[in-house]
Amino acid sequence: MFSRIMIEFWGFGSWLMGIFLVGIILESAIADPEINLINNGCSQYNATNKMEFFRNRNATFADLRNQISQEKKLFATGQQSRSSDPVYAMVQCRNYLSPADCLACYDAAVVQILNCSAANGARVIYDGCFLRYESNSFYDQTTLPGNTQICGNITASQPSAFQSDADALLRDLELATPRINGFFAASKRQVNGGGGTVYAVAQCAETITPTGCQDCLTVAYRNIQGCLPNVEGRAIDAACFARYSEIPFFADNQTTNIEPFLRGESSSKKKAIIGGVVGGAGGLILIILALFVWYQLYKKPKAVQKGNILGATELQGPVSYNYKDLKSATKDFIEENKLGQGGFGEVYKGTLKNGTIVAVKKLNLSSGRAKTEFDSEVRLISNVHHRNLVRLLGCASKGAELLLVHEYMANGSLDRFLYGDKRGTLNWKQRFDIIFGIARGLAYLHEQFHVCIIHRDIKPGNILLDNDFQAKIADFGLAKLLPQDQTHLSTKFAGTLGYTAPEYALHGHLSEKVDTYSFGIVVLEIISGRRSNDVTDDPVIEYLLEQAWKLHESDMHLKLVDETLDPSDYDAEEVKRMIKIALLCTQSQPAARPTMSQVVVLLSSDHSTETVIPIRSFADPDRRFYADTSLSTGTGSSTSNATASFTEFTGR
Repeated sequence: MFSRIMIEFWGFGSWLMGIFLVGIILESAIADPEINLINNGCSQYNATNKMEFFRNRNATFADLRNQISQEKKLFATGQQSRSSDPVYAMVQCRNYLSPADCLACYDAAVVQILNCSAANGARVIYDGCFLRYESNSFYDQTTLPGNTQICGNITASQPSAFQSDADALLRDLELATPRINGFFAASKRQVNGGGGTVYAVAQCAETITPTGCQDCLTVAYRNIQGCLPNVEGRAIDAACFARYSEIPFFADNQTTNIEPFLRGESSSKKKAIIGGVVGGAGGLILIILALFVWYQLYKKPKAVQKGNILGATELQGPVSYNYKDLKSATKDFIEENKLGQGGFGEVYKGTLKNGTIVAVKKLNLSSGRAKTEFDSEVRLISNVHHRNLVRLLGCASKGAELLLVHEYMANGSLDRFLYGDKRGTLNWKQRFDIIFGIARGLAYLHEQFHVCIIHRDIKPGNILLDNDFQAKIADFGLAKLLPQDQTHLSTKFAGTLGYTAPEYALHGHLSEKVDTYSFGIVVLEIISGRRSNDVTDDPVIEYLLEQAWKLHESDMHLKLVDETLDPSDYDAEEVKRMIKIALLCTQSQPAARPTMSQVVVLLSSDHSTETVIPIRSFADPDRRFYADTSLSTGTGSSTSNATASFTEFTGR
């Protein structure tokens, strides 16, 4: 089987590579696609199902090529996402390239990137274009660890004049480019004293925001400054690129008029203002003050982070915010800006000075040890980037009070839509997408990050929804790291009763399967619109998990569905499949539960549960105790049979 898979892959890969090489040979004879390799790299992790991964990657690359060749695009994204090994990809050419040059550059990048074989992420950066693919969406990423500069080794003939004018041009491009539609600018400037001309470009990925482009180019500008006064330099980051040279690399008719986008902030205008001040009384003092301010604002950073541009090998601490700025952003934490409150602090809506809306959480860490431990976990979580995880943007502190800054989620928490003030507004497709998003986020935490992260508090209140109702896991205050050489941890219970796995609540036995159990409970709540531990006086109505098992055993799954859903809006077999997946996740024995990556496979396949049979354990006779603590204490589960059945299906 393995041989057949590899033959099929390499056969298709060889054909694909041959087509690309022919394209390069034919087109490079009459064009300049600027195929000068600047940077490339492969993820340290491989795809799990190589055959499926190769198929997805090839299909995605073919889609990108079609957009460039047929639609004449210079920027394109593509994805094959509904599988266990999805592929998200992006290609961007410099705007001064012709469509033919762009296509030739892309073809060369594909040939280069295929050297990464089954790596689940890779990138190639040329002067003329870049190509990147990942197993998760990265379209909104801006700057990551690994941002760096690549400098030439020849010093300008007039170092001082060249450095001054090149720096001014690069600074103007940094300011103007985020304000230009398409996030691209090419410009040139004469060097004073007959020192020639400096040419420069700046570009951002078209999928990020103007603020994100500005943030990325700010880092790029500081990096590329380190190349001056050498006659050429480049800066690369996850979502932007900058380059300068004394040799022209674009035509004069391809320059951008950036003056309208500077809004009086041009470095040349600043020089004129300073010149005017010099002529007045007290000019010398003002010059000294101006130079001091300029030095503080624009001095080069002490060290530039270098490494893997994919951010897979290095950890970078969270951005440090000014406490007073966050206090001002939330209007001194007034009640009307309060978004919610949990066991670890209050959350407020805030608007930063640049207009960005954020969520600010107030925490109080009284002991020094608690703050030290929390700081280490914050440093780790700040490096977790996934489309289904709420990003930690940074933090600030004042005494024992710590402020965490997260991305703002417009639609708030999932519990509002299940049994709160927004109940009944989610359709079936939205619910399915939310379930799928939570599963992918947990699979990333458990198996795709550097270390296994156990969330410990998965519940609807910690699932936030963005403008498009895409789910993002939030609140990592209880998160624990599972060392690579351990299968579980023994620790004190912490979490929310009603979502907690029995082995953890009873014995403090913590593994990633605790999150899997909580996920199963949340799926049942999403399907039913009921709380897992609702208490009712009606003796006929059981707690949610118990009711789900009984309906499953009697093949009456549809009775669990939220009554607010239109029956014509969902497929009965899909509902049945989802309930079976939820019950698989809530089996009493941790070994019988699937991993979250296996859950993603189950959710992606229409017939995924046909050979998978969830095994029920008998509940504690005291039903109230069972529901309130989510404990399943009886024996009689066939763990080995359930595990064998699941392994047979997934092939793992």
